[in-house]
Amino acid sequence: MVTHPAVDAALGQVGARLRQVREKKNLSLGNLSRITGISKSTLSRLETGQRKPSLELLLPVAAALGVPLDEIVVAPRIVDPRMPQKAQRAGGRVIIPLSRNQGEPKAYKLTIPASESSPSTRTHPGYEWLYVLSGRLRLILGDYDLTLGPGEVAEFDTQQAHWFGSTGKGEVEILSLFGGQGERAHLRARTSSPATSGPP
Repeated sequence: MVTHPAVDAALGQVGARLRQVREKKNLSLGNLSRITGISKSTLSRLETGQRKPSLELLLPVAAALGVPLDEIVVAPRIVDPRMPQKAQRAGGRVIIPLSRNQGEPKAYKLTIPASESSPSTRTHPGYEWLYVLSGRLRLILGDYDLTLGPGEVAEFDTQQAHWFGSTGKGEVEILSLFGGQGERAHLRARTSSPATSGPP
């Protein structure tokens, strides 16, 4: 009998994927056996690769698990993980998207020129995380007027009046992570002046 290496490789992974889906559904082998009418020993041998998968076995199993047959049989397609960096400009700022997904959070690299140093606060829904790569970043958040250097991180609710840009003494590069929700990063920044700083 003629065999195809790609087909054999795909079938060889069926048992592991079957077990993964079953455990994700919190279903024991015994329960799956009762639902499908297939013996527990046959299901066990199927998962461990000791029994060759067939449509006669896989169709009732897929139906019992409530998943399409190809989720068990076909290996997930691996896409190129590299993200093309396409720079965009907004005013004087250079913005490079670093995430390809359509959901949140969104990641960006921003280069802010020295000329972008005039504060103009705004508010909008969401959270923002900022990490300074190089230069000095000025961040205004409510009553805070902060200066962050390389390696420093800030996180804040963007429904608070805020603005960030250059201190006016050179460009600054930052990583920005923006989303509607998620785990908060630590805030570690120095104040530019005690008089303009809020409470600790």
